[in-house]
Amino acid sequence: MVKFTIFVVLLLILPLASMADLTVGFYGTSCPKAEAIVRQVVQKRFNGDKSITGGLLRMHFHDCFVHGCDASILIDSKKGNQSEKDAGANGTVRGFEIIDEAKKALEKACPSTVSCADIITLATRDAVDLAGGPKYSVPTGRRDGLVSNPSDVNLPGPGSTVSQALRIFTSKGMFLNEMVTLLGAHTVGFAHCSFFRNRLGGADTTMDPTLDSNLVKLCGTQSKPSKKDLRTFLDQNTSMVFDNQFYKQILNKKGVLFIDQQLALDSSSKGLVSSFAANPASFQQSFVNAIVKMGSIDVKVGNEGEIRRNCRVFNR
Repeated sequence: MVKFTIFVVLLLILPLASMADLTVGFYGTSCPKAEAIVRQVVQKRFNGDKSITGGLLRMHFHDCFVHGCDASILIDSKKGNQSEKDAGANGTVRGFEIIDEAKKALEKACPSTVSCADIITLATRDAVDLAGGPKYSVPTGRRDGLVSNPSDVNLPGPGSTVSQALRIFTSKGMFLNEMVTLLGAHTVGFAHCSFFRNRLGGADTTMDPTLDSNLVKLCGTQSKPSKKDLRTFLDQNTSMVFDNQFYKQILNKKGVLFIDQQLALDSSSKGLVSSFAANPASFQQSFVNAIVKMGSIDVKVGNEGEIRRNCRVFNR
């Protein structure tokens, strides 16, 4: 396993619109212990549940790909006023209590200073490191958004083709190599049977027969589903470790989700998959560049948005 510290050249990866406003160490004066407080909360949660890395990565992605990285995914729905949490794609997003705990501690230390959007970004960074992934710095200074609407959620689904998923990524300024890289975060993810059951029982011949058989025992088939919507790891080998095993798995037809397996089959992406499978250092460097860039999508800065006092509720 490769473990190292990566120094990211922000000028190469951050969109020009946000470079002047997002800064590494943004809270150095206003809340010097901010990053340490978030790290402490994540460390405690990780010690009890190592699967939080996948949960936080998914939350970060689902947040940034709607209105930008503005913590709109954290808003609770109210009677007659639904939020992004009610969108079908967000039904299994988890880890909200981690953000709540970090926010509570930060409000005690530095009231109305650290945004919920930055907490998501920092918590994700720390969880990746704790799971054996790369250490990296992230710029902060995001503000929290003022809109959260389920109808605005348009994300690549588990049944997307590479070209369908890429259209959504490119609409956010992300490229093919970054999409293939970010989907590599599935190395610490898991999925409910309902996300891939339609592939089982020989329905999708691109799946390894042994994996198919094992998953049928867990999930049933589309015509005879299991009674419960159980979960399985997307990386069937080193499920709790952030590494490049995901790419090796899909090269061997052991992708659980359709979109994952397609990465190794599509002519546009299979070369990248092979490269990352063979070179863990290349994957980790590419991941740092991609996740930092994703974290700058359509950010609110300066006087835009707000700094929420409670991440689940707008201040106004």
